[in-house]
Amino acid sequence: MKVSCREEGVASAAASFAGRLVADGVPARLAAGDPTLWGEDAEAGAPAGPGRAARPQALSRTSRELLPELGRLAERARAQGLTNVVLAGAGGSPAAAEVICDTDDVPLTVLDTTDPGQVLRALAEPPGATIVVVADAGGSALETGCLLRIYERHFTDAGIAPAERIVVVTGPGSPLERRARESGHQVVLSDPGAGGRAPALSAYTLVACALAGARVERLLDDADQVLQLLSLDIGNPGLDLGAALGGAALGGRDKLLLDDRLSAIAGLPGWIEELVAGSTGKRGRGILPVVGADPSRSGDELIVAIESDIGDVRVDGPLGAQFAVWEYAAAVAGLALDVDPADRPDEAGARDNTVALLDLPDLPTGAPAFTDGPVEVYGGVTAKDLPGLFAELLHTVPAGGYLSIMAYLDRLAAFDAPVPDRADFEQMTDAWMTADAATLRALLALRTDRPVTFGWGPRCLHSTGQYHKGGPQNGVFLLITGAVAEDVVIPGRPYTLGRLQLAQALGDLGAVETRGRPAVRLHLTDRAAGVAHLLAAAQEA
Repeated sequence: MKVSCREEGVASAAASFAGRLVADGVPARLAAGDPTLWGEDAEAGAPAGPGRAARPQALSRTSRELLPELGRLAERARAQGLTNVVLAGAGGSPAAAEVICDTDDVPLTVLDTTDPGQVLRALAEPPGATIVVVADAGGSALETGCLLRIYERHFTDAGIAPAERIVVVTGPGSPLERRARESGHQVVLSDPGAGGRAPALSAYTLVACALAGARVERLLDDADQVLQLLSLDIGNPGLDLGAALGGAALGGRDKLLLDDRLSAIAGLPGWIEELVAGSTGKRGRGILPVVGADPSRSGDELIVAIESDIGDVRVDGPLGAQFAVWEYAAAVAGLALDVDPADRPDEAGARDNTVALLDLPDLPTGAPAFTDGPVEVYGGVTAKDLPGLFAELLHTVPAGGYLSIMAYLDRLAAFDAPVPDRADFEQMTDAWMTADAATLRALLALRTDRPVTFGWGPRCLHSTGQYHKGGPQNGVFLLITGAVAEDVVIPGRPYTLGRLQLAQALGDLGAVETRGRPAVRLHLTDRAAGVAHLLAAAQEA
């Protein structure tokens, strides 16, 4: 595993900051799990999370101790012909599992969403071949609780005992553990030292990956190769990377540019985005990851590449080692910014808003400022059409700020777009991009020198959402919702998935607005037509 600072200014700042950390004995203390690095509050709080001071060697041991149990689960699933593995989770573990399974080229359905269309797509797979892993560290996430209820009913309706097909991964003593045991589900308990956050190499990720057929033991072997280096003062890749991130941020380069085009490991930048934003964005500080952006050389960017020569910092190593090093580096960057990476002080606001909204007879959507085709626009804007709105939002972004797009939609809907007969892969990709809400990021980024980020809701609530509320208050927010063509009933709840999804979006919007940040919501009355209309308008902005 190797971290190389390829730009002189970055190398100098990293060396200076790393020297101060070594003088304070930080590398060994961090590897040993010393919570006093983050002050008395952290020392007295809950067990250390991955971004704080969870001992990586100890976590590796507990993950390796899971291997026999994971082997038995996978063998039993294969014997029963359970080839469709679904991971229902929230936060970083679903993103990590996607990267692992994509790297090993094994199928895994990830549900960290409340979008009815995306959930219905997963439910359309044969229940007789399906096994579901419900992973929730704290045991109280809205998404996982609802998905558990939906799949319990799904299996029951198919004449299958849910206890035979649902595996629950949670923390010891959590509400989810009690419920799972009462229902007879298979339960896998996480390492208590992982706290309320799910490291990439913990049970929250590895159970589903093992069931899907990923090479989990090799992943841990790769991590072990680097874990022994993380207590060293010299030759410590986690320290080198964290010092580069933190030193650059202290010098004003607090926008972290990541791109799959600069990564030999597909999908890893998306997981890094969740880790770094959630770990550092608080107390008005933070490092903003920007995935998929072209460098603007505006002076506040740091480009990090995974096994690529294009960038200010290059990080080389296999996936298991990457996970371990980046989690350690996020903790080091937190020290630079004087924030506790394991703390998420602003994450609860949007969740509390959602719960309060769900108690109302009707969701308070308000009246649109104007309607442009299949798109309703909500918020205090002066524009009269979508091209004008996009121009207005981009003009509103302050120096040092950013535009964030958050889409509470089906992130797989673009793959339903029609493609030409006998289309090659490039033609199929073009068809998908023209139907993908995420394409809006690139189109708007062409029209500004400020960063434009994109995230799918509610996934973003558990990661970048912390940065949006707790980080530097210089963001401008564009939130997208859509009409629901076919909803999903949540057994035992007085609301549907569609209502929950909209409540989460409105709760997120409210949490941003209470901080005085400009925010606009676009509601697509027809999702497919609405996305096409947005992309066309962005090209006219």
